[in-house]
Amino acid sequence: MNRNWLKWVVFFVCLAGVFLLGLALALIVARKGETKLAPPVSLNIPENETDPAVWGKVFPREYGRFRMTEDTTGPTKYGGPSPFSWLERDTLLVFLWAGYPFSVEYNEDRGHAWTLVDVEKTARRDPARGGKPQSGVCLTCKSADVPGMMQEMGLEKFYSARLEEVLPKAKHPVACSDCHDPKSMELRITRPALKEALVAMGKDTSRLTRQEMRSLVCAQCHSEYFFPRETKYLTFPWKYGTSPEAMFKFYEEIGFSDWVHPVSGTPLIKVQHPDYEIFLSGPHAQAGLACADCHMPYIAEGGVKFTDHYVQSPLKNISNACKPCHEGSEDEIRARVESIQDKNNELLHRAEVALSDAHQAIASAKASGATDDQLKEARTLLREAQMYWDYVFSANSMGFHSPQEAARVLAAAIDLARQSQLAALSAQITAKGGK
Repeated sequence: MNRNWLKWVVFFVCLAGVFLLGLALALIVARKGETKLAPPVSLNIPENETDPAVWGKVFPREYGRFRMTEDTTGPTKYGGPSPFSWLERDTLLVFLWAGYPFSVEYNEDRGHAWTLVDVEKTARRDPARGGKPQSGVCLTCKSADVPGMMQEMGLEKFYSARLEEVLPKAKHPVACSDCHDPKSMELRITRPALKEALVAMGKDTSRLTRQEMRSLVCAQCHSEYFFPRETKYLTFPWKYGTSPEAMFKFYEEIGFSDWVHPVSGTPLIKVQHPDYEIFLSGPHAQAGLACADCHMPYIAEGGVKFTDHYVQSPLKNISNACKPCHEGSEDEIRARVESIQDKNNELLHRAEVALSDAHQAIASAKASGATDDQLKEARTLLREAQMYWDYVFSANSMGFHSPQEAARVLAAAIDLARQSQLAALSAQITAKGGK
């Protein structure tokens, strides 16, 4: 009798356990269902709509977060949305970029909501403030209206136009239509230069994964590019790869330079924000993460999970951007990041001093009678050194996207710059008759 009673107790305990387990699973499934954003029945977004406010009527949460990129407060140690002047913070930049518009103005970027305003207001295009007229190609990544202009004008005509011609046609900053198809909301590439670069590298753009696209939509603009003086046709220098050595090889092959430095007479390359290229060599990319994982992490609001369109530094959003993967408090994570950035900043400054010394050594040798042929080696070394330094400096994150690669490239820049300085001194001695 006692044994039968015990069996019934065990049976009911197991039954209750199964019931509670099933209830828990049901709640989990229900909760997961709550965090899924069901697509609207009808998007009602026109095919060529570039106004983010129209998209915001269908996606108010995403639009509300996008509007937060208007905020210009809360700078990080080495960046953030506050547009401070890098030329004032680092005066060597004025010398290194002498003769190029960046020596007139180089401010920290504000958020995406400001892309159009900032290109309109920059001193780099204002002769009265030391700038000079700019090409229309400079608008390529500043407005959601650009793809429509390219289609209407034709790609080559758009690229060759003056900025003053195309700027009045731009009404909106970088926005929703730059990255999303208005009917399906699938991620898409809207800038031809990236598609052309991927195809040239043998990539089938029809077979890109969603995770790849979560970085490539950023790479449309956050990459190194150039355009020949004659055609202004925007091109990514990825023929041999995305490392600085591969891009320098390409530039050497076509004999490209952006300007000639007025002090040393060296033909130089001005690197533009190669964030995607340096990210590819970093630990987060190697772990399978995309740009959006850190700069646009998922958030939940009212039981709905969606991608945060407040694109910003992860250091301003550590809880959502970093802590899902990394241990430690927000202060500890920030300290680890800033420690890496501090070391990168030190290497950048050492490289800048070495580059400055090389420019001045070449100028001194030239003044002593050294010929262009005698200075060819020094200038070639300096040209490569300055491109490598600029590759790291002009990328966002102050080296954090790929700390080891950034340190390696800056070490090469310092070495090449010092070799250039020695080559210039050798040319100077030769010019003086070997005395």
